[in-house]
Amino acid sequence: MPRFPFPVSVAVPVFLAPMAGVSESPFRRLCRRYGADVVVTEFLSAEGIRRENESTLSKLKFGPDERPIGVQIFGADPFAMGEAARLVTDVFQPDYIDINFGCPVKKVVRRNGGSGCLKDLDLVQAVIRGVASGTHLPVTVKIRSGWSEDTRDPVAIALRCQDAGARMLALHARSRTQMYTGSANWDEIARVAAALEIPVLGNGDIKTAADAHRMWTQTHCAGVMIGRGSFGQPWIFREARALIDGTPVPASPDVAGRFDAALEHARMVQEYEHDPLGAALEFRKHLGWYVKGLPGSADLRRKLHAVESFGEVEGIFHDYLASAWMHDALPAVSTDAAAADAASGLGT
Repeated sequence: MPRFPFPVSVAVPVFLAPMAGVSESPFRRLCRRYGADVVVTEFLSAEGIRRENESTLSKLKFGPDERPIGVQIFGADPFAMGEAARLVTDVFQPDYIDINFGCPVKKVVRRNGGSGCLKDLDLVQAVIRGVASGTHLPVTVKIRSGWSEDTRDPVAIALRCQDAGARMLALHARSRTQMYTGSANWDEIARVAAALEIPVLGNGDIKTAADAHRMWTQTHCAGVMIGRGSFGQPWIFREARALIDGTPVPASPDVAGRFDAALEHARMVQEYEHDPLGAALEFRKHLGWYVKGLPGSADLRRKLHAVESFGEVEGIFHDYLASAWMHDALPAVSTDAAAADAASGLGT
């Protein structure tokens, strides 16, 4: 098994994927508490970093309880990417720097960022070398299987990344044109893992802990990266960890435990954000994810999506637990059941 380029405490680590608007410090810390072995920041613009944009730099901050952590950056100018890597290294000192070659969003790819770089593999290699020139930290990459179905060749892309100096590679096994539709092709992850000498992480369609275990056993990847499957169920990491290690799987939280996790997450966001109203409004999406699959969840989500302060959330949860839905003591909501519709939001 290839060795990871930064210290990890387990043989097969489970990563929290970088996701715009989701992989912020409070959620990263929560996922670490629930068993994520490694976390990554949401992807950040190299130009924003170089120009020391206040909003961008604020998203680079992390605490010691988040380590090991990678900072993910994107851009199509090798020099600018190297300069951004230098600033990140000098000021923030993460454990590694990851390059985003996977984001399919139009506003990113129209500037050849994210998966847009996959149209030009010479550019991909130049960007990797540019970043490596600006840091002593390990440089890693996250890719998709190709720009389009016609150019889909993840092994060739991955080998070019390895040759340029990438020390770890995560593959979201969809093409850019697929966006988040269809299915991730896990056979491609297996082929890339077999072809490379560096660690390969599998990503895509991990909705449950059982999916994470199945990806690992089927593809022989060095680690698994969970993105949208973590929405509203951060305990997916500890469950996946147990399955991979062959130890007893902890029970999924019951409804009260689910609400406790949501409130813990909310408290962490309150401590982190400076704008209470803005933070509460932004947190509504998380609240919706935490209650998916519960009886009466449509009405519960309607109430939660109207909150303007975190104080309202606890009252809504209290009323639900005291309601008719709970008179027979609802059973635990399993990761498998709750994950089915937690598949929205931006990732790479």
